[in-house]
Amino acid sequence: MLADITSPADVRALPSAKLRGLAEEIRSFLVTKVHRTGGHLGPNLGAVELTIAVHRVFSSPTDVVLFDTGHQSYVHKMLTGRCADFDSLRQAGGLSGYPSAAESAHDVVENSHASTALSYADGLAKAFELSGADRRVVAIVGDGALTGGMCWEALNNIGGASRPVVVLLNDNGRSYDPTAGGFAAALRAGSARPLFEAMGLAYLGEVDGHDVHAVEQALWEAKSLGRPVVVHCKTVKGKGYAAAEADEADRMHAVGASGASGGRTWTDAFSDEIVRLGAERRDVVCLSAAMLEPVGLRPFSRRFPDRTFDVGLAEQHAVTSAAGMAMGGLHPVVAVYSTFLSRAFDQLLMDVALHRLPVTFVLDRAGVTGADGASHHGMWDASVLPVIPGLRLAAPRDPASLAALLREAVEVSDGPTVVRYPKAALGPDVPAVRRVSHFDVLREAPDAEVLLIAVGPLAPACLAAAEELAAHDVRVNVVDPRWTAPLDPHLVKYSGQHRLVLAVEDTTSTGALGARLGQALAGSPSCVVTFALPPRFLPHDTRARIMRAHGLDSAGITTSVLKRLGVK
Repeated sequence: MLADITSPADVRALPSAKLRGLAEEIRSFLVTKVHRTGGHLGPNLGAVELTIAVHRVFSSPTDVVLFDTGHQSYVHKMLTGRCADFDSLRQAGGLSGYPSAAESAHDVVENSHASTALSYADGLAKAFELSGADRRVVAIVGDGALTGGMCWEALNNIGGASRPVVVLLNDNGRSYDPTAGGFAAALRAGSARPLFEAMGLAYLGEVDGHDVHAVEQALWEAKSLGRPVVVHCKTVKGKGYAAAEADEADRMHAVGASGASGGRTWTDAFSDEIVRLGAERRDVVCLSAAMLEPVGLRPFSRRFPDRTFDVGLAEQHAVTSAAGMAMGGLHPVVAVYSTFLSRAFDQLLMDVALHRLPVTFVLDRAGVTGADGASHHGMWDASVLPVIPGLRLAAPRDPASLAALLREAVEVSDGPTVVRYPKAALGPDVPAVRRVSHFDVLREAPDAEVLLIAVGPLAPACLAAAEELAAHDVRVNVVDPRWTAPLDPHLVKYSGQHRLVLAVEDTTSTGALGARLGQALAGSPSCVVTFALPPRFLPHDTRARIMRAHGLDSAGITTSVLKRLGVK
């Protein structure tokens, strides 16, 4: 049947008797294709029937279908004519792992951050009302997303009006882990109806989310009400695939591509060290925004369950809650993806830094992340966070420096600290020649005219480039700043001894270390160049290919130095 589905109209035309067969075909397709390319498997297996039902009741793209979060949209992509593209899922130039307006008129919001769809829905409904357009908005929202504050801000507005917004609650009891908090307990107890009704929304449910006929019937009723309504569907993450249903960790939330190599990662190194720190210091506590497993806090949570706090998909709350813990004499460690910390910038600035509180932020997936694309690249933290007064920002280059910098960060008692590292396999330790103030000298050449400032994991590429440049009779020193903010005055002085200074960074160029160093050396004979990522959203591809495309590998660094020196 999938071969004959090119649009939702084809789904609506199917006889009801064929829908169960379609669901089985979709699941088989998902398991085969996602294992081949890598991607989000468990969430999509759990959303098959309800997505079919949505496209039988509503007419996308006239009616707008939104997903929160966007990683449960694979079935939607299939039913809107993109089955043939799934061999390119998350590959360069191929199908995005999230909704993408560039792919299809059926995708509106390119959302991969949680708890946003209801606010989009509220805004779209207001726009349709004012323009007189006869269009409905359907938001498919996971129960995990409802642990984020924006959902409740949006529901407050949606329920306080009469616009026909349909909230399809995909309740599988999980984000990565079982969904945390009091509202999740209300859902499990079957007592959520009064809360939604008190906020002004009609409530239909509970509905078996794997019975496409039951979901379809509930959606027809919701549509007929012509007012804000919640359709509460109970589903099973990973449904229909035994390996996913049996996976206690996260129901095969995301799987790697077949044949992809494993190996030890930066997350593994952090995970080991934070457990050691926890054993040494009882004041160290850890917080996660519904992602204990992905950020490496699972071993800490098993060893110290009373000192581990999963706050749900609520990064803003996590940061200010950590501030309260610090006020109470603890040293909180907030582990989060780099891209998600941007949601809590105000809390970090005004609730932590303003009070000079000792909170450590560990940013996983910093810099280029790869196949998850523009919304997940952690390109912004190292450029934006240095504006926060008193904040110290570290970028380790190897496993040993990650352990050392994490310990130094936790020792700080008068303000926030940040440790950032990439989504990548770990390489060997990179030894230093000597330490000057806070930075490490990794390579020294007599009378060197060029200085490469290798920020974090770019140290191996810079060292390889220095060797290549030596073959062109270009003398190069290489240093690792270790702490990129605040700017080390000794690094400024050392940099001023070179003709050309190239700061090589896995962040956006605006506000990066090189830019700040250039300001500090303004008027000096030294030419300071920021060699980083462009200030724009980058598409999905492998980390290695994106870095190479922007010259952030040894060949690109070598070429850039030779060009600036005028050496052919």
